Amino acid sequence: MYIAVSGLKPKGIIGTIRFWMLAIPTLKKAKSSDGILLCEAKSVKEYYHTFTVWDSKESMIKFVLSHAHLKAIKAYPKIAKGFTVTYEGDNIPSWEDALTIWERDAT
Repeated sequence: MYIAVSGLKPKGIIGTIRFWMLAIPTLKKAKSSDGILLCEAKSVKEYYHTFTVWDSKESMIKFVLSHAHLKAIKAYPKIAKGFTVTYEGDNIPSWEDALTIWERDAT
């Protein structure tokens, strides 16, 4: 399995509005992508997190190259700051474990 944990903090009110305009369709696309095993989102400590688990790195890359995700990535530097951590695993981690790894490895 391939696991991705993202945490983004929008820049101001305009950044927050633009963030949500891009995040909603991107999350919807992720949830319907081939190879997705888990796709969830929540807010923790001023960051909006996504937590996805894929059957393979290839499935995740296919989503990353989708129109919705590329559009969000292009806007990202203007609207938010944050990090994504990806790694391989044998089991689906809990949210708590995923956030611990994100906090440890996000740079």
